[in-house]
Amino acid sequence: MPYVYETDGPAIYRESFSIIRREAELARFAPEEEPVAVRMIHAAGLVELAAHIHFRGDAVNRARTALEQGAPILCDARMVSEGITRKRLPADNTVICTLHDECVPELARELATTRSAAALELWRPHLDGAVVAIGNAPTALFHLLNMLEDPACPRPAAIIGCPVGFVGAAESKQALWESAVAPCVIVEGRLGGSAVTVAALNAMADRSE
Repeated sequence: MPYVYETDGPAIYRESFSIIRREAELARFAPEEEPVAVRMIHAAGLVELAAHIHFRGDAVNRARTALEQGAPILCDARMVSEGITRKRLPADNTVICTLHDECVPELARELATTRSAAALELWRPHLDGAVVAIGNAPTALFHLLNMLEDPACPRPAAIIGCPVGFVGAAESKQALWESAVAPCVIVEGRLGGSAVTVAALNAMADRSE
């Protein structure tokens, strides 16, 4: 017997978001935050994610304005940078991931840290007014926060801080939230990941959301 299933792509899309809006607790989100949260929930396949998503400092509008003004997007991992839908970017924004730069392994040894963290040192020329998307490495988010402890370090316009994992993920996101160094969105606890981070970025890039 052949399987019977929905084959209309747009219909699947509509029904997916209808289910999310029916089942997830979305009332606490501001109007501009709600569609971003819905996209993050969709990427995770988990309506319960809504309780763990938090926005601070008008992060959605700050990110959208920065992107419209041509700000670069700085990503901690290729899974994040490759997931960004270029056609949604409002100003043909540059997407930067420095993780695989040839100098990163040696830099990581010098700094006695992970390559994900060391790669952020190459962000400094691009960081001012940028939109940061960290979805993989807690060490990257911690290193960014250490960089921003220096008043001379350029400040990003907004940070999507959603690294996933069992070691340092919850702590790095809590540190970002408490530091208030920039407008941000986090997924508290161990949850998060590249797909969730990309979903947030893509939704923020598109004012039709």
